[in-house]
Amino acid sequence: MEMELDDQGHMVVRPLLTDLYQATMGLGYWRAGRACEEAEFELFFRHCPFGGSFALTAGLQDCIRFLRAFRLRDADVQFLASVLPPDTDPAFFEHLRALDCSRVSVRALPEGSLAFPGVPLLQVSGPLLLVQLLETPLLCLVSYASLVATNAARLRLIAGPDKRLLEMGLRRAQGPDGGFTASIYSYLGGFDSSSNTLAGQLRGVPVAGTLAHSFITSFLGSEVPPDPMLAPASSEGPAVDLPASVNLWLKRVCIYLGLEEREPHPGERAAFVAYALAFPRAFQGLLDSYSVRRSGLPNFLAVALALGELGYRAVGVRLDSGDLLQQAKEIRGIFRTVGAEFQMPWLEFVPIAVSNNIDEKELARLAQKGSEVNVIGIGTNVVTCPKQPSMGCVYKLVSVGGQPRIKLTEESQKRILPGSKAAFRFLDSEGDFPLCLLCPFSSLQSFSDVFLASYTGSLLLDLLQLAEEPPPKAGQELRVWLQGAQEPCTVKPAQVEPLLRLYLQQGQPYEPLPSLEESRAFAQQSLSRLRPAHKQLQNPAVYQVALSEKLRALVDSLSARGAL
Repeated sequence: MEMELDDQGHMVVRPLLTDLYQATMGLGYWRAGRACEEAEFELFFRHCPFGGSFALTAGLQDCIRFLRAFRLRDADVQFLASVLPPDTDPAFFEHLRALDCSRVSVRALPEGSLAFPGVPLLQVSGPLLLVQLLETPLLCLVSYASLVATNAARLRLIAGPDKRLLEMGLRRAQGPDGGFTASIYSYLGGFDSSSNTLAGQLRGVPVAGTLAHSFITSFLGSEVPPDPMLAPASSEGPAVDLPASVNLWLKRVCIYLGLEEREPHPGERAAFVAYALAFPRAFQGLLDSYSVRRSGLPNFLAVALALGELGYRAVGVRLDSGDLLQQAKEIRGIFRTVGAEFQMPWLEFVPIAVSNNIDEKELARLAQKGSEVNVIGIGTNVVTCPKQPSMGCVYKLVSVGGQPRIKLTEESQKRILPGSKAAFRFLDSEGDFPLCLLCPFSSLQSFSDVFLASYTGSLLLDLLQLAEEPPPKAGQELRVWLQGAQEPCTVKPAQVEPLLRLYLQQGQPYEPLPSLEESRAFAQQSLSRLRPAHKQLQNPAVYQVALSEKLRALVDSLSARGAL
């Protein structure tokens, strides 16, 4: 992992986790005498991932830790000297050795915020050479974290609020850094836990795990536990020989289910007994090593009922193959009848977990009304983001020395909004249609679809304006330019929220960073305010981002100048 520890023991990326052209540009700035000019960059994306209409921003805490620990070590500078021209002035390398982020300031969307195209996730200001060097590491820290958080949020929307989602993709991830990042930010995006113990140790992600088929198939059935005795859960009364009790219960279960006693695999049963002796208060069974109906289920029931006699309750079963939805339904029915037959009603409610390369389509099936599935483990399809493997974030210069800069290209969508900016989110109020006062729909076909209904405190649009402009106020009529529109429209928001907050001022923390748990809660709260039309995963309504008249005028002016 391309990590080192900061002075508080947190993992941070190393400064040379970057592209070489950042260093070559740095030399160019220094040689031109511009290294210390004040500059501002913005990090944003142009299109929402996965064909959706929103993203969740993530990675801010990692960025702030990286910036606070940023220093080029002697070995770093020596390596740069080996790849830059041999006649490079040694004074340049002395400049690099002295670099830190004591003059860098960062404004950002809070971790877990809803984010939309063109709205800055980060605004980074400081000496030109230095903030140029920060481009690649910051993009690396934000892009994948935001992508996987957004992917997790989509999966949570499909699953609904009641299904528990377990991230279990470490073995499928693109390397250890990718796996670690995915475990953290899938939790932020709405998953309940992760199988990744390092994410639990270092970042407080709740961890969960069961057992694998290898544990079960390692037993033949002839194994004898060194200590087969298990005391009651209440610690009152004599210990019981658990394997012997399980064998007695197996006879009763097989008679009830209409099975021959020899059908359930003895090795599987021995594995369940071994696991139950190790975890009597957390016993769970993986049912499909051999046959769910004829082996896994009766073996599990025999152990669960033997434990139940001692006052313990099994905590779950897992399925990893076959028609998961149908099997879960059948298992729930058997749990219900067996629990009633043997006076252990709690058995009906034993959670059923499933896994097996679950994607969005299969998740929707497992989450449908009437599904008996309680826990869903997702690995590959959350950590690798197969529908879109890159967020497409960019980091662009918007001002130098207080003067706006613009990039004009042959592709209009790649043009940059110039100048230091502020961002605001407009919200509506119940029963109002405050937005469309004077708006020509002819130039923006999707606009009317976006605002068909009104929800208390739901989001209307985001506004970008120049930082020097006074902030908009609730109830104030404003003329704004929706992106893609040929004419302005007038809006009157019921509520206005500033979006960008100052987290680092001249290298020092300005506002405390929230915990991962707080960011996760904030992400879910933010999603709850998004209109249903915007949360649709297929063909969602487009969430609008608008420009103030002054910003639009600056764009037009600089565009006209650049076109000459």
